[in-house]
Amino acid sequence: MSDRQQYFHDLQGALFAGLRGAEICTCTYEGEQSDFVRFNHARVRQAGHVEQGYLSLHLVQGQRHATAQYALSGEISQDTAAGARLIGELRETLAGLPDDPLLLINHERSDSLIERASELPSCESMVESIVGCAADSDLVGFLASGPLQRGFGNSLGQSNWHEVANFNFEWSLYHTADKATKHAYAGFEFEPRTLAARMARAHDELALLARAPKVLEPGSYRVYLAPAALGELVGLLNWGGFSEKARRTHQSPLQRLVEGKEHLSALVTLSENTAEGIAPAFQSDGFARPGEVRLIENGSNVSALVSPRSAREYGIEHNGADTGYEAALSIDMAGGDIDQASVLAALDTGLYVNNLWYLNFSDRVNCRITGMTRFATFWVEHGRIVAPCAVMRFDDDIYRLLGSELVGLTRQRDFLPDGATYQQRQTVSQRLPGALIDQMRFTL
Repeated sequence: MSDRQQYFHDLQGALFAGLRGAEICTCTYEGEQSDFVRFNHARVRQAGHVEQGYLSLHLVQGQRHATAQYALSGEISQDTAAGARLIGELRETLAGLPDDPLLLINHERSDSLIERASELPSCESMVESIVGCAADSDLVGFLASGPLQRGFGNSLGQSNWHEVANFNFEWSLYHTADKATKHAYAGFEFEPRTLAARMARAHDELALLARAPKVLEPGSYRVYLAPAALGELVGLLNWGGFSEKARRTHQSPLQRLVEGKEHLSALVTLSENTAEGIAPAFQSDGFARPGEVRLIENGSNVSALVSPRSAREYGIEHNGADTGYEAALSIDMAGGDIDQASVLAALDTGLYVNNLWYLNFSDRVNCRITGMTRFATFWVEHGRIVAPCAVMRFDDDIYRLLGSELVGLTRQRDFLPDGATYQQRQTVSQRLPGALIDQMRFTL
């Protein structure tokens, strides 16, 4: 048992000892030991290290319940006293709350222990590789690395622990004015050769940005979406698209797929792959998540993400989705048969899109999405990049982009963790291929 797991075990034991009568309490732990490095002009401009932990307490009396969270100091007596005070406040709060008929407590223990030994080199070593590859370019970037911990325990005896180390390096090479190329490298093992290859590609794109831009008229164009660009589309689908609750209330953007009125390409197979992601194999109420939940298979709907609360409301089985917002945390899309090195040849003539942004639904019911190209987008002719393109807006629906117009997917896939660090690093990730689309509609 690691030191932090032992601390969590001891702390929750001390807090549970103060429970009264038939009270049930759950503890959820979120911790990290993270190195953060900011780069500008290919040099380190800011570096720091963060060690922090938070404990969420969920107190239950019958069908009444309340939750609160506090930051941990790392001193057991101080954290125990703070937690005991918080439980007292929750106890007072419960007296004025109504019963919750959909409350579901896990009375069947589902203990788990996942500790992935870190394969990461030191932060200093990663920085050395980054600076070396960047050379004298105007690189702006952000590196986050280190272990993350998630834990769960309840007064009924259940214990879950999850610890994994990963890194995420996102950077842009700036040319001039609004011209830049953006890339990322992330995973569980840092390979200097892989970073060097990606950085070389970014430098090649930077050189292409010096050419006169090509302005395209509104219309439909053959397009290659790099994994990061495809990730923006798939991420928008995650706004209720895979939620059982959203589907039951007919608010899912994939409702027509669910009802069998539309289909995606047979090339599209998508799942929640907890076993190969960063997120833990248990959710905030302690219910276990399967290693994989197949959501879409060969273009057809298979299943949804079901929280325990939705399971109780609709009388069905849950699959460990978080209560409140049934979203995928470890999205995984199967690859295809296009080799990454042959993408330009497969595209032939059309747009090579590295990034998209500002996405939103223009028609949620029909899964129609609008957004803009970002950073380095290139015009390709006969398998060769000839010019960068001005920023363009698209407006198209998923049933075309990942349906009738999808030509193929790359064999290689990118691991794309959520780079947000608000309050703490995230455990959300995607693993996606690139997508070749025959016709994508651009409006300006």
